[in-house]
Amino acid sequence: MLPRIIGEHPLAKDPNGRLISRIATVFPYANVIVTTPGIHATQRVVYIDALSRHRVEHGLEPVGREEEAAEWQNSVDLIVDDDAILIRPDPDNMPLCFRADELLQQLVPKHRVKFLLVRDERVRAAIKERGECWRISALPKTAEEMRQMIAASRIGIRGNELYYYSRTTGTRFLTYESFAQLATLDDSDLRQHLAEVREFSAGVNRQGNPDVAFFMAGGAFSKADLAPHDFAALDPPTLRTVFETLRAKFEDAVPPEFRRDCVDHLDWRNRMYATLIGEDETTLSEESLLGLSSEYFMQIEWLPGGRIEQGELIFDPVFELAEETGDEHLRRLCDEKCRGFIFNFVREFGDLEYVNIGRVIESLSQRVKSSGRRDVYITQVKQRGICDEIVKIVRMQKWGIREHLDAGKKLLDAIIQSEEYTEYTLDRRLGCRQLGMNLPPRVTAKRISERYLGPRRDMCGALIWSPYFERDFVRGMATDKIPPQKLADTAFASRFARLLGQAAAPNIIVGRCNDEGQVVFDDGDEVVVTNANGLPVDMVVVDQMGTFADYRSELDNFAAEYAGVVNRRLPLLTDAEDFAALYIEAFVTRLAKIQLEYRKRKRAFDTLFKHRPRDVAGSFAYRWECVLDRLLRVVPQNLGGLIRSHINV
Repeated sequence: MLPRIIGEHPLAKDPNGRLISRIATVFPYANVIVTTPGIHATQRVVYIDALSRHRVEHGLEPVGREEEAAEWQNSVDLIVDDDAILIRPDPDNMPLCFRADELLQQLVPKHRVKFLLVRDERVRAAIKERGECWRISALPKTAEEMRQMIAASRIGIRGNELYYYSRTTGTRFLTYESFAQLATLDDSDLRQHLAEVREFSAGVNRQGNPDVAFFMAGGAFSKADLAPHDFAALDPPTLRTVFETLRAKFEDAVPPEFRRDCVDHLDWRNRMYATLIGEDETTLSEESLLGLSSEYFMQIEWLPGGRIEQGELIFDPVFELAEETGDEHLRRLCDEKCRGFIFNFVREFGDLEYVNIGRVIESLSQRVKSSGRRDVYITQVKQRGICDEIVKIVRMQKWGIREHLDAGKKLLDAIIQSEEYTEYTLDRRLGCRQLGMNLPPRVTAKRISERYLGPRRDMCGALIWSPYFERDFVRGMATDKIPPQKLADTAFASRFARLLGQAAAPNIIVGRCNDEGQVVFDDGDEVVVTNANGLPVDMVVVDQMGTFADYRSELDNFAAEYAGVVNRRLPLLTDAEDFAALYIEAFVTRLAKIQLEYRKRKRAFDTLFKHRPRDVAGSFAYRWECVLDRLLRVVPQNLGGLIRSHINV
């Protein structure tokens, strides 16, 4: 049965295209939604009044105090966006939130009902267990999206849109500029708005947060300044005098850079953004769900997948909706590859509790994008009866059947060349490990089926197999994203310098470069693992992209670029000389050790890829020969000295 609405439809707009109400309250057990203007507390009052009138009309007693408290407890707060309804969950009653979710889906499609991410782990766990991380309302990911979020947060209570509304805390923030602009109102409107600010700054919402707070005022201007004034009783001259006194005090309380509302001003925008998402909420997005490093913050788009109920896999019904409606937004959201990943997880792990899959929106490295497929996903798998979650990174193979078909290859040739590239990628991984590169211990090559939707009309809709690589997630910090304050710590910097030098040695040996011949190192793929004290203990190269690309150049040619690793950090270091010395020492020691290992077991190295085709045009077996020959000829101390000569200490 469709819910009864007191007020307008939650997504109803006025003739100017603006939402009539920015908030709503749902009573799931009563099948009622209230959208009248005001705050959530006043909407609950509206519902209780309507319920009492209904009872009196039918000869019954109005709602009593105990029942009123129960009705308030069984309500759920909603925030309305232009095209979505957001549920603010109650951690102590998640079943009520999910019941509200089901009720709302009778009014709007499922993908337009989302959950606000709050601090309580119980909320996150309940949503994860349903396999619906994709339904958590995403935070802005660009400066422009932050601007839009701030602009969209403007809200009123009974009058003008004076406030910036925090969906997370439920607080409406009043800035100095908004308050000062009340001076332009006539006496009646000024009186009304001052009374409104006084009333609601004195109240708290069901989360214990103030209904209205004063942005950046600290304790120097607060509800206590408005409390003594009965604005309804003041004559116009006195009203203006009192307002001017309050305005001046508010102005003095706010730092000058925050007195003007300007989304283009970086400090104001960032501070307002942090305020609206609940200050510490910046640490509670995607990385908090999975324990990810901060580089993943706001870079994951969660996708519909499936949930497991009593051992049965149930795909999210939005997949069917996307196919039925052809909606472009839904089609992009319902990534067909997710179904393939989930099938593979079910086959591999058996009894699962849930699976969540997110798409990494853009590359987290700083290198220039090259051709080929670049899709990267992060997956979270929970086995029933096992406490720890399994977090993996899934990266689609750069050159697969799809890419070869796009290039005009016949299907058979595309299949063969895709398989050859898989072997080439795995051979490179083995070669890197043989030469001392610290890679994730386990990488698995897998494949999924998907429909070909490329430019080839003769193949359009054909089922093809797409290869991908799956590895365990390495928890740590990417070297190029280490905070400056950590580099300023000499204990951290010393350990980091040694690990960086040790990692640079195998990297230079394997000629890791991009398509333009530039060295690929220290740009997002090297992850520092820290101990309980936050000090570096290991460095893992999570992706061997670009290895064996330059197998002909002498290693001396790379000296300046490996010196750049130190040079770009010099302004951040407390002891730059010590950092450079430790980096070079570790580099030389590691390079000499790898060279010694090769000389001791030369035959094992030389014959490792003898079974592979050898082609001087660039087969991997030939590249391997060239890299080993170059390693044999290098003098580690000389190369270390050359790199040191390029460091600007």
